Amino acid sequence: MRTGSLAALGVVLLAALAVGSVAVAPGDVLGAILRGLQGQVEQASDVIVWQVRAPRVLLAAVTGAALALAGSAYQAVFRNPLADPYLLGAASGAGFGAAVTIVYGASVTWLATLGVPTVAFVTALVTVSLAVLMARVGGTLPTVSLILAGVVLGSSLSAGTSFVMLADQERTAGVLAWLLGSFAFANWRDVLVLVTILVLAIPAGLAARRAFDLMLVGEASAKQLGLPVERFKWLVVVIATLLTAAAVSVAGVIGFVGLVVPHAVRLAVGPEHRELIPLSILWGAAFLVLADLAARTVLAPAELPVGVVTSLVGGPFFLILLRRSRMRA
Repeated sequence: MRTGSLAALGVVLLAALAVGSVAVAPGDVLGAILRGLQGQVEQASDVIVWQVRAPRVLLAAVTGAALALAGSAYQAVFRNPLADPYLLGAASGAGFGAAVTIVYGASVTWLATLGVPTVAFVTALVTVSLAVLMARVGGTLPTVSLILAGVVLGSSLSAGTSFVMLADQERTAGVLAWLLGSFAFANWRDVLVLVTILVLAIPAGLAARRAFDLMLVGEASAKQLGLPVERFKWLVVVIATLLTAAAVSVAGVIGFVGLVVPHAVRLAVGPEHRELIPLSILWGAAFLVLADLAARTVLAPAELPVGVVTSLVGGPFFLILLRRSRMRA
């Protein structure tokens, strides 16, 4: 399953590099990749592949992988099939920071200097940190309290984002475009930042596969089986928050990836995280690359926000998965 999924991801990446306003044959794409790796970006196809499409396609892939990994981790730790990477308010915090920067960046110098991605990343981290501080009891982190704190903070910051948008309606379109998600302004710096965090997070996720399995049987049972539950929850919250904050800061709020992909993988291979974690990473990357490909080609030359595509596809797909799981039960 892993080999087939990896091969499918390669095909999806190749198709995304080939398809666009200017079509590039698959053979030319492969040639451009080889020449680019040798530092020879000379032909027109080389420029299209390396400077226009590759940053966007790779950023979509790593963003999808990050959101799917964070979603699968949260679903295991919280033992909640509706858990997604935005559960603790990271998306709402990032959206508020982005809205403030877009609306007031022209008049507040330090906001303009930091830029939207940096402010969104910081406010996402601050939001989840506040949720943790509100929920913690001594050295423990009660799951229900943490979820409630995240929901309350997320709702409050969403209201704050709406207020900021209404305060300056001339820039509302820019805020809304960011909130709906897009890879139109992808660059190699964003790819490098997210890849760096993924390089640290993926080995941790793979190493914690047995711990995730233990969490599914309940915290009390996991403790009896030797898992340091509280320390493990802290670790998962920190890593998943970093993944989510980085993904949202560079791509905006893209829904359903972290919710639907782990469910789809679970139905395909079962609940064991030995397969669930690596396949969620691969499927999440492929899903978001395909969603972005649809976003930039369906209404070409116009472009849809990628968050709209994932919602249009993810919503009905999730309902189908829910129906199938009930029928199996």
